[in-house]
Amino acid sequence: MNQRDIATQERAQKSRARSELPTLLGLVATIIAMAFQDQLFGDLSNTPLALVKFIGLFGIMMVCAFGVVRHADAVAELLGEPYGTLVSTLSVTVIEVSLMASIIMHGENNPTLARDVMFSTLMIVLNGMIGLALVIGALRYWEQEYNLEGARAFLVVIASLAVFGLIIPNYTKSVPDPSMFPFQAGLFATITILFYVVFVIIQTARHRAFFAEPVNGNKASREDISRHGEVTGSLAFHVAMLLLSLAPVVLLSEYLAILVDHGIERLELPAALGGILIAVLVLSPEGLTAFHAALDNHLQRAVNVCLGSALATIGLTIPAVLAVGLLTGRDVHLGLDQLQEVLLILTLFVSALTFGGARTNVLQGVVHLLLFFVYLALIVSP
Repeated sequence: MNQRDIATQERAQKSRARSELPTLLGLVATIIAMAFQDQLFGDLSNTPLALVKFIGLFGIMMVCAFGVVRHADAVAELLGEPYGTLVSTLSVTVIEVSLMASIIMHGENNPTLARDVMFSTLMIVLNGMIGLALVIGALRYWEQEYNLEGARAFLVVIASLAVFGLIIPNYTKSVPDPSMFPFQAGLFATITILFYVVFVIIQTARHRAFFAEPVNGNKASREDISRHGEVTGSLAFHVAMLLLSLAPVVLLSEYLAILVDHGIERLELPAALGGILIAVLVLSPEGLTAFHAALDNHLQRAVNVCLGSALATIGLTIPAVLAVGLLTGRDVHLGLDQLQEVLLILTLFVSALTFGGARTNVLQGVVHLLLFFVYLALIVSP
């Protein structure tokens, strides 16, 4: 090995070490939080100091979440499909469910948290992330192509799961809380899991071409570009780093729940804000991936990332939170209120129109962004 190869290898090792610093920071922060939890989170009467603690904790969990997604994508590359997709979605779902479970278990009963998280995820993905991706892509390329069959497949399942999980509970006898009825909870959990499993089979095996970049008039190539994980080590290395990156997010979620509950009660903020914070934490890595893909004129990849995040959230979170509700005796209300129902149905309708043709432009992106701003405004002033 010559001097140039040695220097290149040393640079690669230093780059890998730097990329794992956020995980090390998260582990150190977790040890400090657990060792000094009474001093750090026992007295939150000083609101500015509590805000600083929240920002610091949220930031640490955010960078660790980026690490989770990065290593999950690398594991996905090494394992291949369908195992890669399952590893990635399960990793993100563990983050989301652990945050929800911590907030549900802490303080007063918050029966609408799971509903708020799933609704926030749909609004952020279908309006915020999709809208911004379409706008930034259209500003550079005027129009962008995507695979129509793949987008339709996503939206068919997302719309069915959203209505089944977030609207139908309002019209059952257990209004709006199937968690208190084990049979209904089992039915809702089983149906949502089946929806997701069938879609994964379609996406990774039977119709993989539906989710690849369009080539020559929307005829997809066989190249599956839904994942571009950077493989920098062995499978064992990435699995170990995935678990180490995931540990701070899961363990620190209890302390974030304390700060979120205190902030909402102390500052009299909307209860739905907790759901938005969880959704932002979970979706940020996927969002940046989607925006980079749109800027590189890979709209199909942006669609895969965005709609895949929404689908995994609905398909896997509903059974998980219902199980948490049954095991802990906490209420879990899935049914949206009337205003949320209208906004969800409008979003699904507009999304179906947006992805009803082979090309997108800036108008469609702006419409989605305006719907997202309406959603945010209605949280503050319903």
